[in-house]
Amino acid sequence: MVVKRVLVIDDEDDIREVAKLSLKVMAGIDVILAGTSGEGLAKAEAEQPDAILLDVMLPDMDGVVTFQRLQSNPATQHIPVILLTAKVHASDQRRFANLGVKAMITKPFKPAKLAEQLLSVLGWSAGTTSGSN
Repeated sequence: MVVKRVLVIDDEDDIREVAKLSLKVMAGIDVILAGTSGEGLAKAEAEQPDAILLDVMLPDMDGVVTFQRLQSNPATQHIPVILLTAKVHASDQRRFANLGVKAMITKPFKPAKLAEQLLSVLGWSAGTTSGSN
């Protein structure tokens, strides 16, 4: 059995740690952490995670531009991206949906539900690798 790995890109230390704990404990997913877009882009290319949780509002480059850079890089364009966003207006949601991201999870999220949401979106099973991605 190969364990899935998720890259969490978020500038808030507590969000990264809560996401890591939730994904590890609830679903057995290995988590890679990045605090900036630049760090996240580098880790995405080097580590080749199975999915990326990407904050929309990052200090060095917003999540939309980060997503577009992931998509323009042949080494990372295949990795499904789920946006983490506090932007809940319908216009923002439509804009994000039109980008081609796999899904959006709104912040604040419930830590106990994060792993369930991610598994559902990606078609993965907890603690297994039977998903398609």
